[in-house]
Amino acid sequence: MSTPSPISSFLGGLGLPFATHALTLLNGSVFGISGFLHRAARGNKEAMAGVAGLIIGGLVVGLTEGAGPRVFPMSYLRIILSGLLVGVGTKMGNGCTSGHMICGISRLSVRSITATAVFFSTGVIGARFSPESVLVPSQPFDWSLGPTGTTLLALQIIPFTVSVLLYILAPRQPTDKSQPALPIPRLIASLATSLEFAFALRLSNLTEPIKVLTFLLLPFNAAFDPSLSFLAVGALPLAIVLYQFARGPEQPRLGGTWSVPKGGKVDLRLIIGAALFGIGWGSGGICPGPALVNLGRAISGGSDPLPMITWLSAVLLGGAVAEL
Repeated sequence: MSTPSPISSFLGGLGLPFATHALTLLNGSVFGISGFLHRAARGNKEAMAGVAGLIIGGLVVGLTEGAGPRVFPMSYLRIILSGLLVGVGTKMGNGCTSGHMICGISRLSVRSITATAVFFSTGVIGARFSPESVLVPSQPFDWSLGPTGTTLLALQIIPFTVSVLLYILAPRQPTDKSQPALPIPRLIASLATSLEFAFALRLSNLTEPIKVLTFLLLPFNAAFDPSLSFLAVGALPLAIVLYQFARGPEQPRLGGTWSVPKGGKVDLRLIIGAALFGIGWGSGGICPGPALVNLGRAISGGSDPLPMITWLSAVLLGGAVAEL
């Protein structure tokens, strides 16, 4: 069963756009975690720093909470199938919940809005095959921040401060031409923004598969948990405002190329990729960001990290298959 957590989910959602927008301003990059994972496997250093930040954030969360993620009743076959579908889908559709739903919608991208609508729809289908233990009426709303909510809010200040300092201390650059990338500051920016995102993600409770699955069951089911709608209310309006009114001259503060896409067509590959991702996400209740955070939580919290290692390995395998 799941307990709705409107305040922590809202505040966690409110924290996510600060991390995603900071990476855009500093590195000129989209905060797409599936992209981090796929590129890290090919040796991209900034992507590896992004992955590391999410895992380190999970390690800190596990130490703070004194426990790993809650065990979710899912067979290894289901874990592998979910990971494979997410891997193939995110590679074909070029994004997941962070890249399409938060960053893409902030740009008012028709491509990302379409992908988000598709993967939520197929996620609902995937959630219909949830274990019986999930289909239990939800508990009364918990309006508190939980035992570690205040700490998670405070922890976000540290990487946020690092991002602010990187922005302030970076050398001023003319806005009429591309500037050489600053490799070390860009790596620090990738690490810091991912660390901040990890803490906000945990506060939002998107790290809990049962929260995702009971949300995707929709209000017609007694087990429905609306927490993720509070996350969206916190995250999406702020993300839109930040991108539309505070992105500056579209030149990375730390040099390099502005890599945020503009436009892009809605094609069959996007639709199929988003659909496969949604089924994988809905069948397991997990996507790349929460999986990386939960891997760190499991390691430092003393629970079994093998399910997350298996799922992430399946995602990488699925991404490799999609490239064939």
